[in-house]
Amino acid sequence: MTSLSLSDDPRDPTRTNRGLLGLVVLLLAVVAALGYLSYRNDQRLRGMERQVAAASARAEASANLARQAMDRAVASETAARTAAEGREAAEAETAEARQQREAAVQDATTARETASRAQAEADAVRKKAEAEVNRLQAALGQIAETRRTALGLVMNLGGDHLKFEFDKADLRPEDKELLSRIAGILMTAHDYTISVNGHTDDVGSDAYNQKLSERRAQAVRNYLVEAGLPPEILSVEGHGKSLPLVRGTSEAARAKNRRVELGLVNTQIRYLSR
Repeated sequence: MTSLSLSDDPRDPTRTNRGLLGLVVLLLAVVAALGYLSYRNDQRLRGMERQVAAASARAEASANLARQAMDRAVASETAARTAAEGREAAEAETAEARQQREAAVQDATTARETASRAQAEADAVRKKAEAEVNRLQAALGQIAETRRTALGLVMNLGGDHLKFEFDKADLRPEDKELLSRIAGILMTAHDYTISVNGHTDDVGSDAYNQKLSERRAQAVRNYLVEAGLPPEILSVEGHGKSLPLVRGTSEAARAKNRRVELGLVNTQIRYLSR
């Protein structure tokens, strides 16, 4: 029986094939191992990339949150500064308003005090002027009819006192004596204006009597100036026959209407009554 054995001869083709086969198997194992290692490295690289991307995303999100927080901090600081400035401005405005109010109160108090003093002075002046009017009315009333009106005193020098002749404007000696007495009383008065008003009876035309009444008033005014009264306080006005003192055509009525009236106005009382 013949035994089978592998040849140890290096030239044996079977042995050579087995060597090649082993080498191929080894190479394949090495390639497989390298592929596996490459695959694992690739997997690790991809994992690392994902981790890096996630870390980058977290870092970006953190940066955004930090920026937002910073923006909020800046806005808060700006709002706080604005509020502080507004509060300071309001406090300054309040202080200024308080000063203005205090100044207004002081001005009002001063104005009231001034008005009170002015009123007291005006009352004193009016009281003194009223007493002067009463004194003059009593003194002049002893000479001729003197009545009180809203504007002052009116002294009627009618036919019983100034006896103007018909169609005349001349003053007689007794008329001048009467006017001298009146001037003496008026020279003791102060703050007066005197209007001299001439009148006529009903005889004659309106135009003629107007001129005649003016001449009579002017004659009285001129004599009062000669007697010592300041000319600037005296004025003249003629009324003709338009304002008769009594109605009628009798000689007695006409004699009363041929007259001159003196109107005395206290300038202080007139000023205070405005």
